[in-house]
Amino acid sequence: MKTAAIDVGLKRIGMAICLGGSIVLPQEAILRKNRNQAARDVMAFLNEWQIDTLVVGLPKGGSSEEEMERRIRHFVSLLELPNSIELYYQDEAGSSTEAKEQMQGIVKQKRDGRIDAIAAKIILERWLKSK
Repeated sequence: MKTAAIDVGLKRIGMAICLGGSIVLPQEAILRKNRNQAARDVMAFLNEWQIDTLVVGLPKGGSSEEEMERRIRHFVSLLELPNSIELYYQDEAGSSTEAKEQMQGIVKQKRDGRIDAIAAKIILERWLKSK
């Protein structure tokens, strides 16, 4: 089973995949110019890798939880996922902070999407552990 995770942000979408087993690989983040372009790019990624399951990070807790959840669910509705792809939501609380800690000394807070990709990796690893 091929599984992907996305960490939906306002500027970038972190991506990670697991092609079976338990090894999760971060992928290049998608730069968000607008919602429709980002949704097309995510769908192209899912189709290219023939993904069976999509895990989407949702923030739990925090002052903007409801607003971000609404935005993320709206973005997911733009994906037009085929019925063959199972969709799950996973708590992403602290994943970006954890990703920054993992990348400390490697990335000097560049906005190139590597931290977003590591956050997506963390989200997918959490989901796989919960299965």
